[in-house]
Amino acid sequence: MSLSKLKQQEMDTSSGNMMELRPIPNVARAKIDAAALNERRKSRKNEEPKVHMISRWKPIDDLSLLTAMDRVNDLKVAHRVCKFSCLFSLKEVHQRWQALLFSPMDSATAMSAIENLHPETAASVRARTILSPAEEQLIMTIKSTEDPTLAQFQELIDQNAAIFLRERTAHHLHLYWQDLCKYMLLPDQVIPAAEVAPYLQSFSEAEAQAFHVNVNEPIDEALEAELELQNRRNKRSIRLLENEISRMSVLVDSGRGPRELDNNTIACLCGHRVRFLMQHPEINFGRDGKEGSDWQVDVNLALEGPAEKVSRLQGTIKLRNDGLIFIANAGKREIFVQGKPLLTGHKTRLEDNMLVEICGLTFTFIINPDAINAVRTQYVKASEPLK
Repeated sequence: MSLSKLKQQEMDTSSGNMMELRPIPNVARAKIDAAALNERRKSRKNEEPKVHMISRWKPIDDLSLLTAMDRVNDLKVAHRVCKFSCLFSLKEVHQRWQALLFSPMDSATAMSAIENLHPETAASVRARTILSPAEEQLIMTIKSTEDPTLAQFQELIDQNAAIFLRERTAHHLHLYWQDLCKYMLLPDQVIPAAEVAPYLQSFSEAEAQAFHVNVNEPIDEALEAELELQNRRNKRSIRLLENEISRMSVLVDSGRGPRELDNNTIACLCGHRVRFLMQHPEINFGRDGKEGSDWQVDVNLALEGPAEKVSRLQGTIKLRNDGLIFIANAGKREIFVQGKPLLTGHKTRLEDNMLVEICGLTFTFIINPDAINAVRTQYVKASEPLK
């Protein structure tokens, strides 16, 4: 049935009610302005989620921002000097500052969280904040020619308690005054004029000057005699060092890991950096004295690594006539042999490939079997009864 027929149809009016159906007018499509739509989309894109921004801000960040703005009243300066927990941009700092000022809910939440901070944490944040211009002017009253003490800065704080924050300390003001003095920022300091750059000689000028140099200058006999005397001293020192090395009972090798031992070496104490060769039946190990001291040991453990805890005489390693090698602890701290502690005044037997730990320094003890067998053979021959 069409709408025109429905419009003309009459309903039953016995009850006094009339019901009429009217056609729905066609809604014309409105033309949407493209420029306005684009602006609306851009504004939506530029809107940042406030919940994400607020969640990144911690109570300590809010306290830093509020204290800095109370001192300088400049968002750019506060953003540059405040040490926030996150790397906030200037726009984020501006939005947070507006939220703290104009949003009652955000402001109440932030203040409640700040009040729950530990008093020492809040005091440290307020003490590190930037100084206000009034505070800086008071510090600048102390001249650079003076040598102020902490008591003088404390007196300055006491006399101007209304200007300085109560968390400011004399030590903090002293450090700030030293920085001002260092960078020539005090009123009585004058920046010296820049020195004139030295004249740089060109290559052609240097070449011309070299051509005029007399190469046949007379020899300075005094200088030549002094150089010859110094050369003789150096050669003499080298000969003394060579003789001293030849007389050393324990040799130090810079190679790592076990190597083949010669016939003159009884055993080897191998570390990660150096190897100590045992070429005498008895050697001592420990730490040499300071420069100029006469105290020396056969095995200087300081060559292997940090030896501050090693005693001057930490212990001895001795080869007996029967071919057994024993280590004795004479230092203050224990020595670990194969993980077992060796206390002061005690000794234990060393065998091949045993791990020796001395005050954090780890060594591997390697025995030369040929040298040990030679010692045992000589001991057996000496102990046989005469026929």
